[in-house]
Amino acid sequence: MMLDYLGIFKRFNEEGIRYIVVGGMAVNLHGIPRMTYDIDLLLDMDDRNIESFIQLLTGWGFKPKVPVDIAEFADSAKRNDWIKNKNMKAFNLMNPEWAIREIDILIDAPVDFAKADRGKKVVLIQNVQVPVIGIDDLIVMKEKADRQQDAADVRSLKELRDE
Repeated sequence: MMLDYLGIFKRFNEEGIRYIVVGGMAVNLHGIPRMTYDIDLLLDMDDRNIESFIQLLTGWGFKPKVPVDIAEFADSAKRNDWIKNKNMKAFNLMNPEWAIREIDILIDAPVDFAKADRGKKVVLIQNVQVPVIGIDDLIVMKEKADRQQDAADVRSLKELRDE
């Protein structure tokens, strides 16, 4: 089975997984066209939510990019160790056989899930509700990332916001 991003979000919704789309795809879903090859997510780090997420992605054949057991992602102490000692910002899951090859879960983001959840926008695409980080929170995240593409995204997002 291979799903496109909409199929992935539909399954997340069916399983009750609490997530918010961030990154380049969020920029797209706010109406700014730009290339992106992965899905960046904020997840509610509740144990049950993480376990449901891991079970679904392992069932689809996704594996961590770094050599760790995917089950370790559910351990908050382990995640904090990765942030502190390995400077990890995102937990990257890969499946080279899918069109969407990478799903990144932000674990050290300048906007946490609860704040993003309060300001999110829900985009309806072909009857699938997709929770997307709000423009202001997305700008904060993009400014913190401080890469060339992110700077371009920030300019476009500010123009859109201020229209």
